Amino acid sequence: MEITSILGTFGTILGLVRAMPQLIKLLRAKEAFGVSVDTAATSAVCSFGWVVYGVLTNQFYFGLASGLTGFIFALIALFALRYGRQIKEFKVAPIWFTVLLLAAVVFGKNGLGMVLSISVLIANIPQLRLAYKESNLTDLSLGTWAISTIEGLIWLTYALLLLDGAIIVSAFFQAMTSGLIVALKFTRQVTPAVSPPFRRHRPILAWSREHNDRHQADSTGQSR
Repeated sequence: MEITSILGTFGTILGLVRAMPQLIKLLRAKEAFGVSVDTAATSAVCSFGWVVYGVLTNQFYFGLASGLTGFIFALIALFALRYGRQIKEFKVAPIWFTVLLLAAVVFGKNGLGMVLSISVLIANIPQLRLAYKESNLTDLSLGTWAISTIEGLIWLTYALLLLDGAIIVSAFFQAMTSGLIVALKFTRQVTPAVSPPFRRHRPILAWSREHNDRHQADSTGQSR
């Protein structure tokens, strides 16, 4: 088996599972704190765009992985809406769908490939922005974005071997943005872990001060 086939197989497997942790987390928590519905929807749109590109360029593995990933991201968007996100958060997804459609119709596979090469960056920006702005990332899956980082590195290697410029750029942006989201998730996890002990000790300190004040007041009264 050729190295590209092996990488394609691993990439397909990761494409199958990378969005699953986020979907499972949503279904279990029934909340969507820290989850960008716009990123989920845009990722679905971009994934289906890659399916078309994979068909046009005879890249079966890449098209299969993209299609399955797109389906799962579509489910994530639907459940995120059900569990608290709002339709008005859709800002990038409808615009990028139009851009991809026009690129495919007007410029064919080359134009579609050029636009798709930066699609993962466009798709992940809303999640990056949300993860930076919101302090509560409870329902954002660390597993999904860690797998996405690894998947991006695998497809980057795959594309370098095939000298496919569109996939090279896309995989690079996927690995980079996914890694940043993982870093933000870790940051938000570390910060809450430090603060609770201080909150737990405050009542004890307050009680101690109040007890000392009362003791001093009683001593003063007795001395009088």
